[in-house]
Amino acid sequence: MRRTLPVAVLTSAACLFALAGCGTTRAGAGIGVSASASASASTTPDWAKAAEAAAAAERQQHDQQFPEIVARCADTAAATSSSGPSASQDPQAGRYAENHAYKIKGRLSARAECVGRAHAARITQAFTMAGKTAPTTGLALKKALDELGYPTTGAEINDPGLILEFALMVKGTGACVSGTLAIPGQPGTVTRVEAHGPYMEGGCVEPRGGH
Repeated sequence: MRRTLPVAVLTSAACLFALAGCGTTRAGAGIGVSASASASASTTPDWAKAAEAAAAAERQQHDQQFPEIVARCADTAAATSSSGPSASQDPQAGRYAENHAYKIKGRLSARAECVGRAHAARITQAFTMAGKTAPTTGLALKKALDELGYPTTGAEINDPGLILEFALMVKGTGACVSGTLAIPGQPGTVTRVEAHGPYMEGGCVEPRGGH
């Protein structure tokens, strides 16, 4: 009895120590995993949230201002448009494309392309319909676009005297609309308005430089 009692006591103590040690290790491991998971969880930066909120507000404002265009493109799938530059096997063409990369336009989603074309048609109709006098100066063009709901800046109107053109972003759509206007007395000038994606270097106005 004297020999077995110490052994039993020591064995019990060893088991309790082992259990305590294991419990501590597991608790520590659990805390470590939880902290690691919490630290690795990504959060959206404030500037990204602000940009998303601003974009949503612009789209809502657009939809309220142009309900007929929204209705026309309501069933358009949100897919990527197939329009855009295609790859070429001609080295000479490849070098040309590289040197003129600043002229490349971004692709529009199917919905953005539909909405952009609808706006282009709306502007064309406003400038060519019977009984309407199309603008013939930069100031008149700016005023006409403002009245149609397309506020512009000076950089978006080009009036060198022989041609009258504009390029602007339709807020809330991601689409650019640009065009030229026929000027009375100027042979060869026609009214042509089209929708397209922003240029790779940014904005809707075609860059005037090169590489």
